[in-house]
Amino acid sequence: MMVYVHLIFLSVFLPVSVISESYDTMEGEALVVRCPHSVLSAKVTWHHTGTRKRIPEEEEGSRVFSKGIFLWFLPTSLEDSGNYTCVINYPDGSKKERKMNVQVHPYKQGTCFPSRILYANETRKGKISCPTFRNYENATIIQWYKDCRPLQGERYFMYDPYIFIENLNKEDDGYYTCQFTYTHRGRVFNVSATRIFVSEAKHSSLPVQILFPKDEDVLEVELGAAFSLKCQARLGIKKQPIAVVTWDVNKMPAEYANEEKIRQEFSYFEGQHQEYYGEATLTISNIEHTDLQSSFSCVAMNEMGNTRTTVTLRLKKKSGPNVLMIAGFLVFLMSVAVSVVLYQSFRVDIVLLYRDLFQAYSVKDDGKIYDAYVIYPRSHSTEATFVEYFVYQIMPDILENKCGYTLCIYGRDTYPGEDKANAIEKRIQKSRRLIILLTQQLINCQELNYDQHIALYNALIQNDTKVILLEMEKMGSYENLQESLRYIIKQQGTVKWKEQHTVHPQSSNSKFWKHVRYHMPVTLRSSDSANAG
Repeated sequence: MMVYVHLIFLSVFLPVSVISESYDTMEGEALVVRCPHSVLSAKVTWHHTGTRKRIPEEEEGSRVFSKGIFLWFLPTSLEDSGNYTCVINYPDGSKKERKMNVQVHPYKQGTCFPSRILYANETRKGKISCPTFRNYENATIIQWYKDCRPLQGERYFMYDPYIFIENLNKEDDGYYTCQFTYTHRGRVFNVSATRIFVSEAKHSSLPVQILFPKDEDVLEVELGAAFSLKCQARLGIKKQPIAVVTWDVNKMPAEYANEEKIRQEFSYFEGQHQEYYGEATLTISNIEHTDLQSSFSCVAMNEMGNTRTTVTLRLKKKSGPNVLMIAGFLVFLMSVAVSVVLYQSFRVDIVLLYRDLFQAYSVKDDGKIYDAYVIYPRSHSTEATFVEYFVYQIMPDILENKCGYTLCIYGRDTYPGEDKANAIEKRIQKSRRLIILLTQQLINCQELNYDQHIALYNALIQNDTKVILLEMEKMGSYENLQESLRYIIKQQGTVKWKEQHTVHPQSSNSKFWKHVRYHMPVTLRSSDSANAG
């Protein structure tokens, strides 16, 4: 686990192999980045590495722009920190990508170089070059610094872009910063760049710098959970004879704290530029309320002295709904919505399939004899109409012979000599559904007024029988229908007989007959019907 953490740590604070070059700059200064390993004949484009958004060429008022192998920041802003990619398109059609890391450090009064320096020592013979100076045209060095102090004296000779040091000694090791001006389209910008210089000395102590945590940081923890505090400090150049990075708890060494609860681990290593680092990890096995009132100080020390940063703990704020819960809830809502849409689109087929698979094996004891009573306009002529053919031939064949329903059709299921009104009333009361065929003839047919009156009385007043309206012809706006029929149509609509339904009129699986069966009561299986008989 410690090896894994150590690798993550190095990947954050040391250059990663996929980054071709890194640039450190101060906020508010100019920065010009050059695409490495490119040739003048190649076409180069620049992009933000993360978003792949292309960086355009300069326009009036542009602050960040590109042209050829160069990328400009005039001036830099803290938001510019990040990775940038230059894509090199060679004349032969090949293409390469180079990634650059830009780190913009906030400006602080009295600071002449960033806290993390990536321009390494390039010589040990007293010749130090100004980093990135050749990326700028019309640039002039105005001052060199060592550890933020101006360089003056006969031992130093400046010749752009170099400074030469005579009679080198150990005290010459440190951070060298060149400050120069850069002019672009009449605007003058300041630029500073810092390089580490290491002489032949075995080691060089630098002022101790704790890289993290920051002083007065407040870290969030959870009661009862384990928590680790990590501290890293830069101690100098090469391995140091005195190198200490450790933790204090309430201004006392951590080793005097509860040994069962608190423990420390240490590691020391050299970075890419021979800088020497120390790291201490303080692990608390069980966060308690007393820890929230404690102070935790990282102490770092070398030959030159020591420094410390202090942090405190507080309870982690309760977060909002768990992301996974939100995602799961959204998936659930989408599933419900899709299910509703599918059900609305296929509810007829779903209900019919359910009836076929799960219908009951017991006979309904509701006192009814017929599944439906059929009301239709009867013709006075000797020639049979399509509606009569539909009622006497097609409907019985589908609903009775193929689907197992029992219909009551006036004229077919009434006896000679019966009182007409009494026969109609009794059979309607003995039916589970009322099927009314809507045609233009039905609107003006006086003979069926009594049929309609009894049927609609049972359906609307007694709420005893459900109505199925079969629209056999186009009825227009239904204005000429009586009000009770218009009310039923508004509540449940009609099942329309259309030309496409006549292609296979004898099929119970056509769209028309499926909708009729959907409104009909549940029937018994054939085996049940036989047993019931």
